Amino acid sequence: MISTTMQQIPLSLNHVLERAGRLFPHVEVVSRLPDKSLARHTFAEFAARARQLAAALVAAGIRKGDRVATLCWNHYAHLECYFGIPAAGAVMHTLNLRLVPDEISWIAAHAEDRFLIVDDVLLPLAALLTHRFERTIVVPTTRARVAPEHTDYEAFLAGAPRGFASAPHDENDPVAMCYTSGTTGRPKGVVYSHRSTLLHTLVANQPDNWGLAAGDSVLAATPMFHANCWGVPYGCAMMGIKMIFPGPHLHPGDLLDLFAAEQPTYALGVPTIWLSMIQLLDSAPERYRLPPGMRMLVGGAAVPESLIRAYRRHGAQIKQGWGMTEMSPLGTVAYIKPELQHLSEEERFAWHAKAGVPAPLVDLRLVGENGECEWDGRTVGEIQARGPFITGGYHNTQSDPERFTADAWLRTGDVATMDAHGYVSITDRAKDLIKSGGEWISSVDMENLLMAHAAVQEAAVIAIADEKWSERPLACVVFKPGKSASPGDLRSHLATRFARWQLPERFEFIDAIPRTSTGKFSKMRLREMFR
Repeated sequence: MISTTMQQIPLSLNHVLERAGRLFPHVEVVSRLPDKSLARHTFAEFAARARQLAAALVAAGIRKGDRVATLCWNHYAHLECYFGIPAAGAVMHTLNLRLVPDEISWIAAHAEDRFLIVDDVLLPLAALLTHRFERTIVVPTTRARVAPEHTDYEAFLAGAPRGFASAPHDENDPVAMCYTSGTTGRPKGVVYSHRSTLLHTLVANQPDNWGLAAGDSVLAATPMFHANCWGVPYGCAMMGIKMIFPGPHLHPGDLLDLFAAEQPTYALGVPTIWLSMIQLLDSAPERYRLPPGMRMLVGGAAVPESLIRAYRRHGAQIKQGWGMTEMSPLGTVAYIKPELQHLSEEERFAWHAKAGVPAPLVDLRLVGENGECEWDGRTVGEIQARGPFITGGYHNTQSDPERFTADAWLRTGDVATMDAHGYVSITDRAKDLIKSGGEWISSVDMENLLMAHAAVQEAAVIAIADEKWSERPLACVVFKPGKSASPGDLRSHLATRFARWQLPERFEFIDAIPRTSTGKFSKMRLREMFR
């Protein structure tokens, strides 16, 4: 009998905070404020301020396991919350500011949030919430005076006791929670631990995944209230990488101006941001340019191959991944595996347009009507997942067999194929699949091909009821400025890859496709519009 000789050191987010301040004191955190000025902090300042926040929370009565909500854009203070709230032993709960007040209130009440940390520019939204927080701490991003009934964030930090030591904790203690988007009922809370967060960070930053290194600087257009900004702030703090936060300025022109000022090497965001930005890059090349060789992490929805090609023409490389809030969120990343390294650059585009291969420590399987599916690239099934940073349930919610199997796999609700190389290709959300005459039609594939048309800026395909075929596809299309195409033109374009019976008879030409609170196309709203 032999025992391990390894030290039993609990995984802890506090270690990342201390490492950031000690090893990388001069690295910058750059935040764009509401007036578009830039606030600059060093990692030494960030680490010290995060500890001050922790000390102030404990002094104010926050106990281990209490929830502290944030209602903030992406900036320095939100980053301090990522680390300072867990250092106090509390749980950071990021509230999605794009939801309606009633839904935010329900989520805050369900989570039993005690304190709220909110941007001053978001106080009008906070005033509409019916959930009553014990204390509201206001971040003065406009430098305006904070009203007496609230606590000024800077004064809160300045008054913190000195010599703070982080709260005793276990690696399985919670550090943060996010609620799902609630597309099929009430949102559900996912609670992350020190252990799951550290493991996710180590896995996600592998070279073929995020691949962040010391020479990088990262601009996060992904909201910090959405799946912990995909976990990237933890990776940047761990590796000493400059972070650039755009604040509330997410218009493509504003982002491009920030690109020009700070020259990030890496940017992350959902496809809808980059779909709008490419129009500016194509229409005004003398005004807008990307930093040379910039890499982009794009997720939250399928990335059309046409978009990957478009950014390549501008010298940028898109890497897409698939995941969800329940998965911390990384599940797969599209990169070129060893056996495919011989492919030309042209041939690689099709592989980069797939959802990718499972990340280390993530087990995936596809389950169809007849059981587990073969990895043949054709058989369609629901993706089910398990792993050390994948949730096994929801906060204060009974176990749901529609979301978790009897053998404890997460049912993702995404439908896909997997090929012999292990690449996942998402075909749809289970609720968005179109079943016409007993045969399946992939709305995702149809959308991606439509967006490859020279006149099309955005496209979303939904199912509409049909007496004969049960369901038929309806294509909702937004044209590029000054461009147009007829339904016949678009059908001919789709006929290059789709069978005649799969082609939509009906097209709706609209000014904009409605978005969800996380920036994805809202097919639910489209179904309501064209019921």
